[in-house]
Amino acid sequence: MGLPVFDENITNEEMDKMATNAMDAANFLKAISHEGRLMILCYLASGEKSVTELETLLSARQASVSQQLSRLRLEGLVTPRRDGKAIYYSLTDDRPKKIMEIVYDLFCKDD
Repeated sequence: MGLPVFDENITNEEMDKMATNAMDAANFLKAISHEGRLMILCYLASGEKSVTELETLLSARQASVSQQLSRLRLEGLVTPRRDGKAIYYSLTDDRPKKIMEIVYDLFCKDD
């Protein structure tokens, strides 16, 4: 998989599509550009977690975890599920997991 090659023959429609894709990618990257949100995505990459579990894993207060989850939910990266009083979160699709794998390979994996 490689990057596309753009030349002077690109159509206006292709340019518009590229601009829309760039905006979507920028919003996605902004959503994950916080260390707390990255950690949440890392934990959720291994499966669904409750807000309480995430609080414990992150050693963070409920308000902080909820704020970060709200941003991830707003961007469509996580999905909530209520079970009684507990709220569980999971990844909405495979995009965050793929990004987390790349981030892990680049920054966390021992050489």
